Amino acid sequence: MKKTPVIIDCDPGYDDALALVLALGNEALDVRAITAVAGNVPLERTYKNVVRICQYFDKKVRIGSGAVKPLVRDLECGEMVHSPSGLGGVTIPEEVSMPKKENAIEVIQSVLEESDEKVTIIAIGPLTNIALFVSQYPEMSKRIQEIVIMGGAAREGNRTASAEFNIYADAEAARIVFESGIPVVMAGLDVTNAFQIMPETFSDYRSMGKTGVFVSQVLERYFDFYQTLGGKFKGPAIHDMVPVAYVIDPSVCHAKEYHVDVECHGEFTYGRTVVDFGEMNPNKNVKVLFESDHEKIIDMFKKSIDQLNQV
Repeated sequence: MKKTPVIIDCDPGYDDALALVLALGNEALDVRAITAVAGNVPLERTYKNVVRICQYFDKKVRIGSGAVKPLVRDLECGEMVHSPSGLGGVTIPEEVSMPKKENAIEVIQSVLEESDEKVTIIAIGPLTNIALFVSQYPEMSKRIQEIVIMGGAAREGNRTASAEFNIYADAEAARIVFESGIPVVMAGLDVTNAFQIMPETFSDYRSMGKTGVFVSQVLERYFDFYQTLGGKFKGPAIHDMVPVAYVIDPSVCHAKEYHVDVECHGEFTYGRTVVDFGEMNPNKNVKVLFESDHEKIIDMFKKSIDQLNQV
């Protein structure tokens, strides 16, 4: 099987951790690097969490440490959702030893330069690292197959009424990425809110070896937050798994191209991804994902868990 080379830019975070399980255990992906960005929690924690996850699953992957804050605004984290550590309540060892710290932008540049084929970037946190990269190395854009993001919303947000968290966290960076000319795929709340894992299935994962125990703990702690939302969600929405699943198999989501702008100035709409449903702008710069095949993604996920148990 020909593998898709990918770089994953993330901010773990409970759902990032589950997305990494899906990616690292799937034989269709060649994960060449994982870069950390400040987002759900500060960079010091997101970077350590990437290291911990890779060491726990014995994956020798290049890891880069990226931006500590957004391009323009102050950092606003999601610790209320993800705990101060990003993985609070999850029994996973602290890092055995810290690798030599590499700059995320230079890691991305190096991976692209060394690759004989185009590389897909899966960005499941704020887009600060990716914006810095495309700004510093515009000539490398042709080496990127596409940038598949978890972020945005065609309709309502989750950080504000208008904006989804990852885009709100650094809207200026998102605008740079969306206007870069590189193909962008947006897995926003319109598709990810519906991808929930039901609490009655958590016990199924507990019986799936050490990886399943890790997964069940992440789900349980993540669901603690969702239970505070007054019944809108029956289970935790595992946002970041959807773009990874799409890269593995694009048929798991319905997609349509639109022109999408990022609002960077509005008093009430900062961070909104403005999708031109009327198709007044012929420049369709973003492929927007909507429905997903829940059963197919869960099947992928369980296969990744089984694969990681064999490491």
